[in-house]
Amino acid sequence: MVLYMANIHHIVKTDLNDNPCVNCGACCAYFRVSFYWAEAQNGGGIIPQELTEQISPFMSCMKGTNQKQNTRCVALTGKIGQCVSCSIYAARPTPCREFAESGLNGIHNEACDRARAAYGLPPLQPHKPRIAC
Repeated sequence: MVLYMANIHHIVKTDLNDNPCVNCGACCAYFRVSFYWAEAQNGGGIIPQELTEQISPFMSCMKGTNQKQNTRCVALTGKIGQCVSCSIYAARPTPCREFAESGLNGIHNEACDRARAAYGLPPLQPHKPRIAC
């Protein structure tokens, strides 16, 4: 990505290694991922139906997240705290799209810190894009 400011060109690095989420995954294995049922395929949405379970007439959740012990989203692949990814990233539910890493754009997310702590991971430090000159 190139930013133009007063005819000076800056390049913002967007290396995937700069994204702490690909080395974490704690939120996907700590919280219940619940969403309006119509986000799933049987309601006209894009979330694969076989990866969801209904929790009320209007709410569904990702399988594996509606339990107190051994919580882990069925779409999460990899090892928490090392290298993870979402097998349905492009079709993930709203809570996943809206959940931000703590410190992103200077905004603290206590829920991110809590999930990381549950897996022995330290809180994230504020993250700012690096600008190369």
